[in-house]
Amino acid sequence: MRTTVGIIGAGPAGLLLARLLHNAGIDSVVLESRDRAYVERRQRAGILEQGTVDVLRGAGAGERMDREGLRHDGIELRFDRRRHRVDFPALTGGRSVMVYAQTEVCKDLIALQLEEGGPLLFETEALAVEGADTDRPRVRFRREGAEDVLECDYVVGCDGFWGVARSAVPDGRTFERTYPFSWLGILADVAPSHDELVYARHDRGFALLSMRSPSVSRLYLQVPADTDADSWSDEEIWDELERRFETDDWSLRRGPITQKSVTPMRSYVHEPMRHGRLFLAGDAAHIVPPTGAKGLNLAVGDVVTFARALAHRTATGSDDLLDAYSATCLRRVWQAERFSYDMTTLLHTAPDATPFEGRLQLARLDRIASSGAAETDLAEAYTGFPIG
Repeated sequence: MRTTVGIIGAGPAGLLLARLLHNAGIDSVVLESRDRAYVERRQRAGILEQGTVDVLRGAGAGERMDREGLRHDGIELRFDRRRHRVDFPALTGGRSVMVYAQTEVCKDLIALQLEEGGPLLFETEALAVEGADTDRPRVRFRREGAEDVLECDYVVGCDGFWGVARSAVPDGRTFERTYPFSWLGILADVAPSHDELVYARHDRGFALLSMRSPSVSRLYLQVPADTDADSWSDEEIWDELERRFETDDWSLRRGPITQKSVTPMRSYVHEPMRHGRLFLAGDAAHIVPPTGAKGLNLAVGDVVTFARALAHRTATGSDDLLDAYSATCLRRVWQAERFSYDMTTLLHTAPDATPFEGRLQLARLDRIASSGAAETDLAEAYTGFPIG
């Protein structure tokens, strides 16, 4: 099998890259180890930055998002029983975010790829990337019990931290931090208790009110790193959420919990994001704690950067943008890592936190609530750093 770009992984990054390449007249093949049903139901991110929304619309994948997604013009910070709303459009010149789950993004892109794009091969396990430092890299894969080879001009690894693409980069540096807490996340069949996301800092730990639709709530609690989701009863979860969100003028709606899961908190960056003709994108190259809502959006920035660079090479014969891929992406990656770290340390209570550190958190939050400059910095980062 032969193609121009071999894409490993059919998450939002790999699927969007295939769409962008198709629109640029460049052929690709997508290899995905899981089946279609699994890809379309795995729960991940739900907040799309303004830039991601614009990219999906420009790629022809925004129709259902615009119809069913929930535009949010701000978030609420909750601390010391106070409530402060950050107004995104007023602070950023009109930018906002969209609540639209990764599962739905994948469904939209899969449908487009199967209808218009190149091969999208589910249940196809990538085994190795070979010859990345040559002009004919190969992806060895297994499909229906038989091994085969995909010959490419370029390979893009969108297969996550544990995928074969990252392990095929022989040299590089890694930077990481593991946080001493996790998120206990739930999906509940109940209308959200607020029309925008609520980020709560509390002495007992962080809490986040989010949503998947007007009738489905997504909520999170900071818990110890080794927590088993099943160790929390539904009643205990709702009681703890009420404590952490508590104010004098608001109440939490309760409903049936349909899903529980625990998400570890980690920051990670691999440099460089390229080896020869192998390019890393998304979680294969970087991971952020979910506090800043940056994971999916960073992956979108990576594949947009690669697609632009390859289209530029096709049009001009110049490798300049491809050669700059890693440096271009990493500028944005490190800003997102910085923002995600800042949000995490601002809102979470470390197990060994002192009263002094707790008061510093409150002082930082008060600064955001009282300073236009501090508030604007948060709003600009939350709605998204420039792509490319």
